[in-house]
Amino acid sequence: MNGSSLRTGQLFRPRSGRSFITAFDHGTNLVVGPEFGSPLKVLTKIVEGEPDGVLLSAGMLKAGAELFAHRGAPVPIVRADWTVINDDWKADVGDQYEVLLSPSDAAAMGAGAICMYLIMGPDCGKTFAANVRSLSQAAAEASRIGLPLIIEATLWGSRHRGNTKDPQLLQHAIRMAYEIGADAIKTEFVDDVDTMRAIISSVEVPVLTLGGAKGETADVIGAARGAIRAGARGLIFGRNVWNTPDPVAITRELSNVVHETA
Repeated sequence: MNGSSLRTGQLFRPRSGRSFITAFDHGTNLVVGPEFGSPLKVLTKIVEGEPDGVLLSAGMLKAGAELFAHRGAPVPIVRADWTVINDDWKADVGDQYEVLLSPSDAAAMGAGAICMYLIMGPDCGKTFAANVRSLSQAAAEASRIGLPLIIEATLWGSRHRGNTKDPQLLQHAIRMAYEIGADAIKTEFVDDVDTMRAIISSVEVPVLTLGGAKGETADVIGAARGAIRAGARGLIFGRNVWNTPDPVAITRELSNVVHETA
């Protein structure tokens, strides 16, 4: 076992073998308006819900470091890259991708892992090639320093607009992420348990499903249960946690879905 494997294991609870992670990295590429209040207060609420990890930007980890500086705190996972997600913005500037910091930078900040995008189907082949090259370089460096790399494998490129849950294309995406060197993979739930089970079984690293756009609570819980039944090792949910009236309560409810069905 190397350092990356050891730290990847720390994301998952021993009894269930699963993880619930709250994503709060949205301010880098989506509009998070002033109506949400202080980012640090929102982060404090997220941590109060006791998720197993929190995915956040480097700036948010810097601002809220004390929330993670004690035994039993969630594992901080740093978003190490940037892309355009909003479709209206893409119409103006196209698909864009940039690396924001290296695995060594993230480790120096106290990150327990990093997360980076694999964006299938961007409008420009050079953008995709640069994305894959950046991931490969990050995987090599992360392995050297013992920091887990979570690859977020999605169909968010303009060529797949409106088709982000195509099972065959998603399976190809997560297989690519695995081959590049991901220690864990974040991806879409395709809304069918048997189909998702087949996708997950095609790789040998933990697969966690994302929450996506804000939805009705019953639908969110249903998708969470479906993903776990399909063999997902956990969830990485963002807006369906922090953009709710009670982030603490929904975190605990989703954590129960993840862990209590073991």
